[in-house]
Amino acid sequence: METLLKPTIPKLLGVVGILAFGVEVDAQRFYPDDPLWVDHDNLPIAKPSEVELSTLYDVYEHTFKHRPDGEIPRAQNVNTLGEVPNSSWFTNRIGMHDMSLDEIVRGPAQTGGPDLSQPLTIIAGKSGGITPGFTLQDVRGDIYFVKFDPKKHPNLSTAPDVIVSKFFHMFGYNVPENYIAYFHPEQLLIGPKARVKVQGKKVPMGPEYLNEVFSKAAARDDGAIRVIASRGLSGEPVGPFKFYGTRGDDPNDIIPHEHRRELRGYRVFCAWLNHDDSRSLNTLDMFVRSGERGHVVHHLIDFSSTLGSGSNAAREIAPQNPRAGHEYIIELKPFLLTAFSLGLWERPWRKVRYEYPMHAELGRIESTKFQPHLWKSEYPNPAFERMLLDDAYWATKIVARVSDEAIAALVRQGQYHSGEAEQHLTRTLIERRDKIVRHYFAQLNPLDGFAVEGDALVFRNLGEEAGVATAETYAFQWFKFDNDSDTSTPLAARGTTTHRRLALPSADPWLRVELRTTSASAPLWSKAVDVYIRMRDRTVVGIEREL
Repeated sequence: METLLKPTIPKLLGVVGILAFGVEVDAQRFYPDDPLWVDHDNLPIAKPSEVELSTLYDVYEHTFKHRPDGEIPRAQNVNTLGEVPNSSWFTNRIGMHDMSLDEIVRGPAQTGGPDLSQPLTIIAGKSGGITPGFTLQDVRGDIYFVKFDPKKHPNLSTAPDVIVSKFFHMFGYNVPENYIAYFHPEQLLIGPKARVKVQGKKVPMGPEYLNEVFSKAAARDDGAIRVIASRGLSGEPVGPFKFYGTRGDDPNDIIPHEHRRELRGYRVFCAWLNHDDSRSLNTLDMFVRSGERGHVVHHLIDFSSTLGSGSNAAREIAPQNPRAGHEYIIELKPFLLTAFSLGLWERPWRKVRYEYPMHAELGRIESTKFQPHLWKSEYPNPAFERMLLDDAYWATKIVARVSDEAIAALVRQGQYHSGEAEQHLTRTLIERRDKIVRHYFAQLNPLDGFAVEGDALVFRNLGEEAGVATAETYAFQWFKFDNDSDTSTPLAARGTTTHRRLALPSADPWLRVELRTTSASAPLWSKAVDVYIRMRDRTVVGIEREL
C-alpha cells in the first residue's frame, strides 16, 4: 500500500544531507515530534512582489494547461495522521474541535460591521468584478469594500457573501469579515481622492456617478440601500495565489499548491456550497509585517457567486446559470455530442428543476440532481483535478461535523426576506451535505478517531455513525514495527471482532495494526487502514489509508 509522504521540511533536510555528504541523514519513518500540528511557514521574509492575473488568461491557462498527466501523488502538506497542520493557509477549527453556534455565527467578525453613527467616506471606486461598489472608511478608520444587489435581484448576492464566508471560516480558511449593512445615500461623503474609471481613465468621483450606481441598487421601502461590507484584510496585498506551483519570491511557499490538501479538499466544500467561481482571482495574499520583514497569509475572498447566485452573459449579478456545477464553460465533449446528434442529445443539466422564481432571492441551487463527485467549477482547477479520495475524505470529515442547527444558523445570517426561502435553502444544504457524506464515506474505509485507552486501541466508524452502512466485522492484524528500518513483523494471526476496541499486544517500542471492515452494503470498506502506535508515550502517530 502506498504510504503517506513525510513532512516536507524534514524530507528536504534529508535530501540536503545526501547532496552535501553523500549519506542519508535520517531514514526514520516517524520523528520524535510527529505528528506535526503546526507548519511554521511564517518565517520572516522580504515583501514579495504583487501578482496580477487576467481573467481571460486564467480561463485559457486552466482549460488547456496544468491538467493532470500521469499518476497523481498524494498530498504533500499533511502530517503523519493525514491531517492538515495549522499554517498561513489553514487553521483547524470545526474539523478538530466542537464549535458553539455563537462561534460559528460570529466567524471572523471582530468589529460588527461599519460604524453607521456618522457619515461614511468614500475613498475609492471599485475596480473589477461584476458588481458596482466603493471602498469606504468609517469614523473608526476601518476600511470596508462595499457591493450592492442589483435592483431586480434583491438579496441575491449579498446574502451568500456573508453566509458562505462564515462557512469557509468554520472549515478553517482565512476569509474577510463580511457584514450585511443598510445605509441611506445621504450618509455617504465623497473623499477628495476618490477616483472612478470612465472610458478607461481614472477621474474624480462625482455625485452623478453615485446617483447612477444607486439607481441600479436594490433598496428597502425607506430608501436604505442593502450592501455587503467586507472589512479590509490585515497587511499589504500582494495579489492572488494560483492553484498550481509556488510563489517564487516567498521562501515559505515550498509545496506546490496543487498538492496541498486544503486546496484539493476545497473542491468538496465548493461543491457543497455551489462555489463554482472558486478561481485564483477570488483569492488574495496579504503580506503581514513585523518590522521590516513579515510573512504572507493566504485568503479566500468574494463569495457573491455562490449558492444560487451567479452572473449572466453581460457580467451582471443574476440567478446562477443552470449549467453551473455541471459543465465547464469550455468543454468539448458536450459540444460534440450535441453537434453529432443534431441537437437530439440534451445536456443533463437542462433537465434539472429549480425552485426559481418561487424563491427568487435564492437564485438557482438544488439538491435532487446534485452529485458531489461530478460537480465542476466554472473551468478546470489544477488542485481540484488532483483531489484524491483521501483528500476528499479529509474534507468530508469536516462537512460531516456541521450540524443541521449550524446550517440553519448560518443561513439566517443572509437576512432573507422570506422565511420559506430561508427554510428551503437550509433543507437544500442539509441534503447536499448528506449526499457528500454518503458518497465519500463509502469510497474507502472510514475508520477514524484512533486513540490508546488503557491497554486497548479504540476507534470510530464515521461511515456507520453517519448512517452510510453497517459494519459486520473488523479484521485486524498486529505487527511489531521497526521505525528505523520501516519494516513490520507479524505478532499473531489475523483476527476479527465486532467491537471497535482492540487489546494491545505486548511489544516495544512500536506497533502497527492493519484494519479492514466487512460490510455487505459498503464493499469498499474492506480497504486497509494502517495505524502506527508509539508505545513510549502510547500515542497514535501514523495513519495510512488504502485508496
